[in-house]
Amino acid sequence: MVAKAREHLRWAELMVEPRLQWPSGLAEPKGRIAEELRLQPGRALSVLNDGGWGGLVKNGLAAGEFSDALVEAAAELVGKRWRPDPPPTWVTCVPSSRPEVAGFAERLAAALGLPFRPIVVKTRETKPQAELENSHQQFANVWGAFAIDGAPAGEPVLLVDDLVDSRWTLTVVGAVVLEAGSGPVSPFVLAKSVSD
Repeated sequence: MVAKAREHLRWAELMVEPRLQWPSGLAEPKGRIAEELRLQPGRALSVLNDGGWGGLVKNGLAAGEFSDALVEAAAELVGKRWRPDPPPTWVTCVPSSRPEVAGFAERLAAALGLPFRPIVVKTRETKPQAELENSHQQFANVWGAFAIDGAPAGEPVLLVDDLVDSRWTLTVVGAVVLEAGSGPVSPFVLAKSVSD
């Protein structure tokens, strides 16, 4: 039964829904997120520390490197089960102080047979989103904290990160990539910090 439960958790479809509104009460940006700056629906491989892949994700965060098993599982999810529409033709990642994010994204790109282009850079330090109390603080933490170094391919892209909590980091980075001229942005994360 434990093995069946683990298999079920490992192959569950975990959605990462795009945000549709900027936080209320802001001078700029405000209202609905313009469609041309909005992410596509994305996927998460696990919930952090769940009985499926989440334990391996937690171990990878602690060790500073994600296992080959996570790369293989992510490639299986993205390339065979999810198959984003439109399909990505290149991969980038959310820049992180944890180097394993870029390393994982590069290995995932290779497993998918796609080029990896780490064109997103941080323009200032941010706090971990999980340390902040609410959506406004999480948005303010990442707004203006990212820029593009180089020109993105004007084609669909897979945007990779390790964890998702508020979705503001993915939303802001996706908007920066789209504004720079990318095609549609499909987010993929190794784990949700909590299940919804």
